[in-house]
Amino acid sequence: MDFKPPFTAVDIKRSRRGPYRGYSIPIALLSKLLLTALVLWAVLRPAEAKGMLQDINAQLLVHFNHFYIVAVGFFLVFVLLVAIIPASGRRLLGKPGERPEFSTFSWFAMMFGAGLGVGLMVYATAEPLNLWGSNPEIVTGAVSANTAEAVQSAYRYTFLHYGFHAWAIYVVTGLSMAYYAFRRDMPLTIRATLTPLLGRWVNGPLGHLIDILGIVATVLGIAVTIGFGVSQLVNGVSAIAGEQPGMDWLLQAGNNGVAEPSTYGLLAALALIMGLSTLSAASGVGRGIKYLSNLNLLLSMVLIGAFMVFGSFGFALKTYALSLVDYIKHLPELSFVAYSVETDIGGWQKSWTTFYWAWWIAFAPFVGLFLARISRGRSIREFVLGAVIAPALVCFLWMTALGGTAIDLELAGTAGGSIIDAATTNKLFTTMGFMFEGEVLLGLTIMCVLLIVTFLVTSADSGVLVLNTIMAGGSINTSVGHRILWGVLVTLVIAALLLAGGGGLEALQNAMIIGALPFTLIMVLMCISLAKALLRDDVRDGHLSTRQLMQRQHELDLVGDKDYGYQADAPVEYRPLKQS
Repeated sequence: MDFKPPFTAVDIKRSRRGPYRGYSIPIALLSKLLLTALVLWAVLRPAEAKGMLQDINAQLLVHFNHFYIVAVGFFLVFVLLVAIIPASGRRLLGKPGERPEFSTFSWFAMMFGAGLGVGLMVYATAEPLNLWGSNPEIVTGAVSANTAEAVQSAYRYTFLHYGFHAWAIYVVTGLSMAYYAFRRDMPLTIRATLTPLLGRWVNGPLGHLIDILGIVATVLGIAVTIGFGVSQLVNGVSAIAGEQPGMDWLLQAGNNGVAEPSTYGLLAALALIMGLSTLSAASGVGRGIKYLSNLNLLLSMVLIGAFMVFGSFGFALKTYALSLVDYIKHLPELSFVAYSVETDIGGWQKSWTTFYWAWWIAFAPFVGLFLARISRGRSIREFVLGAVIAPALVCFLWMTALGGTAIDLELAGTAGGSIIDAATTNKLFTTMGFMFEGEVLLGLTIMCVLLIVTFLVTSADSGVLVLNTIMAGGSINTSVGHRILWGVLVTLVIAALLLAGGGGLEALQNAMIIGALPFTLIMVLMCISLAKALLRDDVRDGHLSTRQLMQRQHELDLVGDKDYGYQADAPVEYRPLKQS
């Protein structure tokens, strides 16, 4: 039985001249038109944009809550099986003998910074605190909010939202793109991941649509991440400035009376971050992003070390161990059980877990392509374990060190509810205010602000590079001018949605969840395609190997028949034949 070679003739027409030289004009223009229309709508009719995005989002969460939950559980099972199965796990994402382009330290640093860096700065303290006050155990009345009994369930869902599932979402996209690009010499783009299912259809309008959906999801995912990050940056700068005159414009009174970043503060921080990130993106992955990522990881170690030494080390260590066991114990239930949104627990799930899954999925085209870009030369097993298990365990350490210290301060009565009542993006600085004072507090706050800036710049410039790679048909050598142009366009999208939300992040979140839904379906198809490709490649490789051995034996038999001195019992040196 003969096996046809896999379809690899992905042909993305790129312009050979003019301002779009090297880019796919349909992908680039349609993406820009869609995002420009979103910007104009949000700026010219902000109230209508906010209301409609809110209504659409509410309907999607009602009808697709089960789909999001089950799909993400499936993603985790899929990537673990691919890594565990020997035949697929040992496959190299590259040519035989090829070595990784980046060191393990730089690889992990870039992966960590692009995947969850700024999210950890915002949520390492806020997520455990918020879930300590609201999680399914509290909703059902099993435990009371903000008590010692609620700590375990708070961390169960904290680990859920930032653990194996989140990174499995990234790996599905990254592994799919890396496999086809580095083993089959196909373009490093989203449409290539569906060639086992769609074949030549990826070369037409359907392929353009797949890439455009990836671009839109990426822009909206980056928008939410940058939105939360600049909000925390404003809080940090305000904490450094203190009561100095002329700096009160950074904050404004929120609906509940708690100070929160003002619209002017957010826009000023956004302009700073996107300006720096655009300059970094212009320098490429090998320089700007790698060096910033290494700096991020080093500063992160200093910050977490400060919390481990001066924070609640014993409480954090105990919480880490108990919560990890509890999380793994409940992993099947957390992965596949979806509740009706009409119930209290279902309402909680769609507002929390489903929101996070949509956020990670919206971020998946960006992080996945970036992971693929920096992971050439690594095995599938190394890629999965290094991009699912290792970063999740580091995230858990952050959540227990920073968040555990905050909870311990509240349990002891030291904070008196101040950390709980603080805005989400200000909980870290509020916690530090109870731990340190004087010059030490000022120094650590400045370091946190620097870390937020570098994490934001790393996320944004990586995103800009990925957007250009998709529009350039998978080419990593993209135009500096287009990188700058897309940096400006992403900035305008974020600014417009911030204005539509009245300076808040609600419009950003709603737009992101809407944009993530179609890409979720594409990711399900990615898994099916990759499973088919791996299975057929295994069968194909085994078939070729058997055929080669049979051909060699046939040649030796012919030599023996012609009496050229061949002896049947003589040792024979088998050498691999070149594939015709």
